[in-house]
Amino acid sequence: MLCSLAAILLCGMFMGWICKKIHLPSLLGMLVTGILLGPFALNVIDGTILDISAELRKIALIVILTRAGLSLDMNDLRKVGRPAFLMCFVPACLEMLGMVLIAPKLLGISILDAAIMGAVVAAVSPAVIVPKMLKLMEEGYGTDKSIPQMILAGASVDDVFVIVLFSVFTGLAQGEEVSVKKFAEIPISILLGIVIGVATGFLLCAFFKKVHIRDTSKVLILLSIAFLLVTLEDALSGKIFFASLISVMTMGITLQKRRDHVAARLSSKFNKIWVAAEIILFVLVGATVDIKYAVAAGGKAVILIFAVLIFRMIGVSLCLLKTDLSWKEILFCMTAYMPKATVQAAIGGAPLAMGLGCGKIVLTVAVLAILITAPLGAFLIESGYKHMLNKC
Repeated sequence: MLCSLAAILLCGMFMGWICKKIHLPSLLGMLVTGILLGPFALNVIDGTILDISAELRKIALIVILTRAGLSLDMNDLRKVGRPAFLMCFVPACLEMLGMVLIAPKLLGISILDAAIMGAVVAAVSPAVIVPKMLKLMEEGYGTDKSIPQMILAGASVDDVFVIVLFSVFTGLAQGEEVSVKKFAEIPISILLGIVIGVATGFLLCAFFKKVHIRDTSKVLILLSIAFLLVTLEDALSGKIFFASLISVMTMGITLQKRRDHVAARLSSKFNKIWVAAEIILFVLVGATVDIKYAVAAGGKAVILIFAVLIFRMIGVSLCLLKTDLSWKEILFCMTAYMPKATVQAAIGGAPLAMGLGCGKIVLTVAVLAILITAPLGAFLIESGYKHMLNKC
């Protein structure tokens, strides 16, 4: 296991550095590292790491969402208002609609299979988007109109919405009936996640005010509580629905609101942890990619992915109607809201594991979505933000 971890970190850093040198996103190098070292190529990564890959990826996601919460000022988000709320579900709905309209004709699958595929592909990747938006906030690009804050918040909620719909569609494919309860899970899980996160944040504020400990200890406490929240969500699955990752981010937001000087120091600490967490996350995402599925897909699957991305971009533009954003800023939001990675890696293979007839093609399209949109979206954000957004 130790040799595998060394290979993941060293090769991931090296490939990321090479990509940066040729003006490509470093995460592309990390994804390629994972593909090469993973079980479908050189098979260098130890099986014990692959067994806990999903948990390690979740830890990395917790790190970046905690950091996001500690950096996100709710006053900035309130300035955005309606568009921030719409970004949580409208682009995903439009992308799923595009999949339902196009996939049956292009790939010869049923409407329900296309809906399942749409639910897998429609989720954006907080792991790609959040660190990019945090970078923009630190450099002051787009913050005059709270553009990074809006995209960051939307990407964090978008996943909850899409994953619930995925469970509804796969349930239908397995013969279950659609119930109002399933759709009620969406707002309930989001609201309960916010409430739990705020309550936890208040308790932490009170504790940090009374008990004076080192910032490193505070980071460990924050991480431990975040792990417990995610574990609690899994333990209560099917009984109480709450979005633990939203709780994690809201906990950080509450701490930032109540004790901003502490939050600033802790955010800096989490920034250092993210250096290693990012490599592990994207290398392990790459390790889930079976390249033979991508090769076997052919041009039709690639055309499909770009076609539904157009639907997503239309959805983003609809969210931003009647705002004071310029056409350049709207175009930036449209391109910044496209990367896929973490959700597709997590649930792309689920239909195949369930024995659904669409399982193989869904997995194929999910793999292609990661390979195409993660590096492309990251590249467009990196290359475009200085030209398309105002610097404060």
